[in-house]
Amino acid sequence: MGLTSQARSEYLQNLRERYPYGTKSQKKLMLDEFCAVCGYNRKYAIRLLNSFTSRRSRKRRPLSRGRKKTYCDPLLLDVLWEIWRAANQPCAKRLKALLPLWLPFFKHFIIPDSLQAQLLRISAATIDRLLASQRKEFKKRGRATTKPGAILKKRIPIQTNQWDQSVPGFLEAVTVAHCGDSTQGQFVYTVNCVDIASGWTAQRAVWGRGERGVLLAIKHIEATLPFALKGFDCLPAQAGDNDSEFLNWHLIRYLMDRPQPVQFTRSRAYYKNDNAHVENKNWTHIRQLIGYERFEQLELVELLNDLYNSEWNDYFNFFIPSVKLYQQTTPRL
Repeated sequence: MGLTSQARSEYLQNLRERYPYGTKSQKKLMLDEFCAVCGYNRKYAIRLLNSFTSRRSRKRRPLSRGRKKTYCDPLLLDVLWEIWRAANQPCAKRLKALLPLWLPFFKHFIIPDSLQAQLLRISAATIDRLLASQRKEFKKRGRATTKPGAILKKRIPIQTNQWDQSVPGFLEAVTVAHCGDSTQGQFVYTVNCVDIASGWTAQRAVWGRGERGVLLAIKHIEATLPFALKGFDCLPAQAGDNDSEFLNWHLIRYLMDRPQPVQFTRSRAYYKNDNAHVENKNWTHIRQLIGYERFEQLELVELLNDLYNSEWNDYFNFFIPSVKLYQQTTPRL
């Protein structure tokens, strides 16, 4: 006749007091006897004896405190924050690249040598983690004004493969609207261009999106480029048959009717990644400076162009590092 459940419980409790302190051979004998008396499977018996040992026999595990924090100095965060704001809120990779250039001229605080060494070896991922809470107050918002347009689609070919990115002179272009919360009426636009190979950027303000005004902005941008214009790629309107600021005969004649014609191409509708080089500059080079307010005064065009053509373009092209795309997935057709 087998043991009752109460007898097995008492027997198990007795073994629990002795089992953790036994040698290997003693544990084997106790386990053999426990299985023979109670009829348990050996693995199940081992789990019973090891999983419910008494408090006195449990080995206290050391508390896991994790890796010691390295970048915990409040002054380090203050320096990162000030440089990030002064550099117009660049991404962590660009901020890491500009830290060695900006730190020697940082005058807000006295930075100890040990802290300066930490700032020079800090990783981009750590910068993202440290500045995550401060970045939350800078939200992207806005209104897109790209309208349909297919007037000259047959004349301007679609460019899906990237140009030779080792040679400067191939520009991507897009317009940014300063319309506030309404696209009604006339207001200021900014023509934003970026060179794929060098990352050189240029902006010009225009009144509305008239063909002649946009053409004049493109002419001014080309005149200030430090290289010859070889290609021009634009993001067209999306669908339908309305207007587009770049798809017009004025721009076609200007780019193609010259001794060395410029390659004039367009992206696919609804595929902003075709113009990814310039699209990711709309926020960093325009929205952070101008914001999302409505500019409906004509005199603001001249003021913006004065700012773009002097301090702003020089600031981004000579003092702020740019990020280079080395690999791109094959676009969908």
